[in-house]
Amino acid sequence: MGADSTRPSGAYSIHEAKTQFSKLIARAEAGEEIVIRRGPTPVARLVALAPTPRVRGHGFLKGRIWIAEDFDEFIPPEFEEYL
Repeated sequence: MGADSTRPSGAYSIHEAKTQFSKLIARAEAGEEIVIRRGPTPVARLVALAPTPRVRGHGFLKGRIWIAEDFDEFIPPEFEEYL
């Protein structure tokens, strides 16, 4: 079976997947699920990964939050030992 990009099954032999790896990666990034088979048996699935969340650094909320001037005006007695 040739590597026809219009095939409905989206299944590729290992050899086809190796020779068209870059194209298959691009298709997976576009949301397609690619099945790789050994002979007639499906053995792997090529899918795009979800984006990794960005690591937040110090000050990432600067300008978005504020603390009232009197936020510590009333402190319950049970918290006095922490001051």
